[in-house]
Amino acid sequence: MYSPDAISNRRHSRAEPTEEMMAGLVCVVCRTDYRQAPDTDAKVVSHHGNKQLLACEGVCARMASGSVTGLGETPLPLAERLHNYEVER
Repeated sequence: MYSPDAISNRRHSRAEPTEEMMAGLVCVVCRTDYRQAPDTDAKVVSHHGNKQLLACEGVCARMASGSVTGLGETPLPLAERLHNYEVER
């Protein structure tokens, strides 16, 4: 498991999220593409503007938000996130 220092350093040193991360299509930590792995349990870990940023449940969510379950907010369904992403492009 990651130490609290490693998690804190990861949170403070991450770059701006990509368009796909802001659309909730890719994990902000491990970069799992939820379109290719739709059964992955994604958790809301942050917001960028009015968009949900997602991470895989467990270590990724903990590294991104400090909690393995994220913010406790329900993510939008994958189909809706994908539709929103395609409309905005």
